Amino acid sequence: MKTLLASIVPLAMAAVIGTGPAVAAEHENATPHYPINHLREVDWSFAGPFGTFDRGQLQRGLKVYVETCSACHSMNLVPFRSLVALGYSEDQVKTLAAEYEVEDGPNDEGDMFTRAAIPADYFPSPFPNDAAAAASNNGAVPPDFSLLAKARYAERGFPQFVFDIFTGYNESGPNYIYSLLTGYQEAPAGVEVPENAHYNPYFLAGPALAMAQPLSDGQITYDDGSPETLDQYSKDVAAFMMWAAEPHMEERKRTGFMVMVFLLIFSGLMYLTKKSVYANKDH
Repeated sequence: MKTLLASIVPLAMAAVIGTGPAVAAEHENATPHYPINHLREVDWSFAGPFGTFDRGQLQRGLKVYVETCSACHSMNLVPFRSLVALGYSEDQVKTLAAEYEVEDGPNDEGDMFTRAAIPADYFPSPFPNDAAAAASNNGAVPPDFSLLAKARYAERGFPQFVFDIFTGYNESGPNYIYSLLTGYQEAPAGVEVPENAHYNPYFLAGPALAMAQPLSDGQITYDDGSPETLDQYSKDVAAFMMWAAEPHMEERKRTGFMVMVFLLIFSGLMYLTKKSVYANKDH
């Protein structure tokens, strides 16, 4: 019993002071859990059962992706034509698509060829294959952005995950992306970072990753006067990636709300019907 208490108390104290079980595990020379730090929580416009996307933010996030992230990351499940949902005209979408080249074919001679993309095409990969992508990125293949905001999930632990069930929490991916982009820092004393790797306590797979910090203050110019800071860039691109992963989220929430209203009314009608049918029956 004493041994059990000795192992539980440090973890409980770590949870109370906010350092989390990962740090306590490291102090006990046990296998650390990642991410080392808890994700930073952002007040997203699309959070909650009635949340909606901020079109202005999504347009800024697209700008961050096009000018920075698309140099390494593909988005091969997102067609250019879907950008109309962000408030762009068809001509603007055509112009943006034409800035990319995609492979097509075969032609009449049986050869593949490249051409300017059209709205029906998908955001292409900047590399011809995974081997080329890894060779250009310190041996790591940059993940596709299409579903990344839904695929990256960090457990929040008890009791938060219980409340998440009832609040419809699905912001873990955007919170993770935002935390990762703003979380680069010098490695603390005693932590060894592999060559060509970069320390980030918010990375899900370890204390360091191959990707260098991609964003910095003043890197991208916004047309709407929004702050041109690392913090704003990270929020905008994370929101855009959430839209890319679930572009019909708003319709899903509206449908879910109507279904719940219908079920509530239907339940009431069934109750009243039951009372009416059995009102004159002996019990």
